Amino acid sequence: MALVSAARIARLNRTHLGASGFTDVIAFSLAPIPGQPQRGDVYIAPSVARSNAKRLGVGLNEELQRLVVHGVLHVLGYDHPAGSQRMQSPMWSRQEMLLARALRLPKTRPASQPLRRSSAAGE
Repeated sequence: MALVSAARIARLNRTHLGASGFTDVIAFSLAPIPGQPQRGDVYIAPSVARSNAKRLGVGLNEELQRLVVHGVLHVLGYDHPAGSQRMQSPMWSRQEMLLARALRLPKTRPASQPLRRSSAAGE
């Protein structure tokens, strides 16, 4: 995993995904090696995550954790549709379930505080 600037993630987005502008997370799966765990790279732009967290009313730590989980799921082969349907996808449900488990670790979040869903700017 690499933390990169908004400018760097915008270049990755344009070069590898053909999309313009910046995003919060981009993940690349590497070619599988028989008998080895799946490998890949996850790039996260903390400045974009910070803006998204503020806009969505969640903490930066929560949003960064969500992006790590999201990127790792992509590396593992999960995908979701673009646009508003992404939050109803099986991948998104798995992401939020894993994130809820992580955030309920001791001293991380009071049990009474609900987990909020983000709508990330893209991958």
